[in-house]
This record gives sequence, C-alpha cells and structure tokens, in this order.
Amino acid sequence: MEFVKGHGTENDFVVLPDPDGSIDLDTDDGHLVRALCHRRRGIGADGVLRVVRTDAPVAVAAGVDGTEATWFMDYRNGDGSLAEMCGNGVRVFARYLLDAGLVAPGTHPVATRAGTRWVTVDRTGPVTVDMGPSVLGPASTTVVDGVELTGVAVDVGNPHLACVTGTPLDALDLAAPPAYDRTLFPHGVNVEVLTPLADGAVRLRVHERGSGETRSCGTGTVAGAVAALDAAGRHTGTVTVHTPGGTLLVGVDGATTTLTGPAELVAHGTWGAAVPAGV
Repeated sequence: MEFVKGHGTENDFVVLPDPDGSIDLDTDDGHLVRALCHRRRGIGADGVLRVVRTDAPVAVAAGVDGTEATWFMDYRNGDGSLAEMCGNGVRVFARYLLDAGLVAPGTHPVATRAGTRWVTVDRTGPVTVDMGPSVLGPASTTVVDGVELTGVAVDVGNPHLACVTGTPLDALDLAAPPAYDRTLFPHGVNVEVLTPLADGAVRLRVHERGSGETRSCGTGTVAGAVAALDAAGRHTGTVTVHTPGGTLLVGVDGATTTLTGPAELVAHGTWGAAVPAGV
C-alpha cells in the first residue's frame, strides 16, 4: 500500500492514494487508520487522507457531491473515526493532487463530507481554501485541565467550541478530552482556546476530537478567528492565527471564510502488509 506523508503547519497526515476506494478503512472500528497514525508503531499522523474518485462506490455511499469535483477527500481522525472536514488536510490533499499530476496549478474543487471546497494551489507557496460560511451558534462552557472556560459554538462544516480567554494558554494541558455539553454537541466537538484579538492576530491551541491536541487545526483556526472577531464586536476581517505548528491567515467576509497556509509533502513510501495488533 503506497502512502505519502504531509503536513500543514505541523498538523500531519498519511495520504493514501486509493482512486477506486478499494482499501478497507472501516474494519474493526478503523484499526488500519489507528495503526497508520500510531506515533511509535506506525507512520505517525493526526489523521488519514484517502484520495478517492467521486464516482467510486465508497464516495457515492458517503453521499458526496460529484457534480463538480473529481476527487473526494475521505478524512479519518487518528482514532479511526470519520470527520466531515479538515482545513489543513484539504490543503495537503490539494498539494498531493498537484504533485501527483492529477490537477494543474490553479483552483480546483475537492469533495468532502461537509460539501465541496475550492482550493487554490501552485507549485510553490501557500495554499488557499474557500472554507465556506462559518455559522456562530450559542455560548457554551467546557472544562479544560480543570479550568472552566466559556466559548461559542462555531460550525465550520464540523463542530467547534472556540473559547476566547485571558487564561495563559501555555498553562493549560489539552491532552485529555475537554468536558463539553453533549446535548449541544452530540457527535463530539473540537475545542479551541485562544487569546483575544490584538493587532489583527491571536494565539490558538486546539484539542481535536479523535486526535487529541494537535499542533494546528485548519477548521479550528477558522472557528477561532470567527470567535475572536465576534468577541471584538466584528463580523468581518482578516485574522493572523499563530498555532504551535505555524501561522495561518483567515479571511472572514460575511459570505464565506478562507484559510491560507503552507502544505508540504515530506515523504513517500510503502506500508507493509502486517498491521500491528493492539492499536
């Protein structure tokens, strides 16, 4: 099984080229995905990006819209669970499509479980993705490392609780899953903690459902930027977001949001036939 390793601001992924959708990623609750993502016994990653044609049976079964896009980003969290979207992942996905000669430089549609995303990718430089509208929801609370924080729900195609806080970010341990309102977020939630907007920028950390704390999260970055603008009494603007893995730029114009940042492919290889047990 061929693979490519890539990352966007150190949010890293195993890319699996599988045009026909023939690789079984669902057996034993995603055991293969967990094995691939294991940091000691596998390749190591926050998640898996399977590259599937939108007319493949697995893509049709997922209900993706293949009217515009040729390629479906089948994203799996590191624990094997399905995820609707991944902002860093879709940039890495587009970088792979270009590197593999499946698209030319320019703007292309990518099908995801959250809908079609248009991604602009060139041979060098950052990659920009139109993330679609981000919808603010109600306020809610979470408990992170024993500290209760108030945040706002943000739908970026997947669920987020973005907490703008004066609590020092470096003092918080985001390894354990934060507590949250399971009625408001029945399918789990990504939790962001971030500083208030200052000079057009914020610092942000994130715990991703199914992956734990990651060095960066694309959809979480957008959710954080939207929440920071809202906390500042604004609904549009451009926000520079500093994550532990690097810096991303989010644009919010009222109709849609955009995410711009690096996407790099760092290795190509072959996964052996044996899948370790107990992961």
